[in-house]
Amino acid sequence: MIDLPVLDKAGKQIDTLAIDETTLGSEVRPGLLKQAYVMYHANRRQGSARTKSRGMVEGSTRKLYRQKGTGNARVGNARTVIRTGGGVAFAKKRSGDDFRKKMPRGMRRLANRNALLAKLVDGEVKCIDSLAFDQPRTRDMKGVLDSIGIDRTCLLALDMENRNAALSSRNLADVDVIRIDQLNAFELLNHRYLVVERASLEAWLAAAGDDKEAA
Repeated sequence: MIDLPVLDKAGKQIDTLAIDETTLGSEVRPGLLKQAYVMYHANRRQGSARTKSRGMVEGSTRKLYRQKGTGNARVGNARTVIRTGGGVAFAKKRSGDDFRKKMPRGMRRLANRNALLAKLVDGEVKCIDSLAFDQPRTRDMKGVLDSIGIDRTCLLALDMENRNAALSSRNLADVDVIRIDQLNAFELLNHRYLVVERASLEAWLAAAGDDKEAA
């Protein structure tokens, strides 16, 4: 079992949350995490490479000058690939689907759980009893993060109904917000710390346990 300290907004430990590491894959699996990270990263590519062939370039198809009698080499129209402003011989036409990668759903879900296990092992998960705020205020959120020792990039996983906390975080540098039900290996590995409410983490772990039993 992993004993995760539960903190209040002042950074003081008020309780401990016991987490069964077998639910998260028992041990950190670097190969699986890398495969998942590469997949998520590749699937974010826009695939916006676009070049024009000679048929796509605007311009006249008229021959620039006559074939013989000028003393120049023969030449075609202005859209030919050997002229400046002309088309490209092998035009690129790629979309985001050309870069997409796939993983079996069971492996993808295990990678998400295993990424959290890696964070827990390294002591990079900050569990707070409550992140409720009366109104959105960046200063209040900054004070909470400073009190719990956040000094690098931070991923704030929130319940979708905790709007005030999300609004309080949007102007903070190196702090990104994600819904707890959308937590994934890519976002976890892209940030040094994970900050999450106790209730949200317990609900996520319960869902992770259900996924393990279903697998």
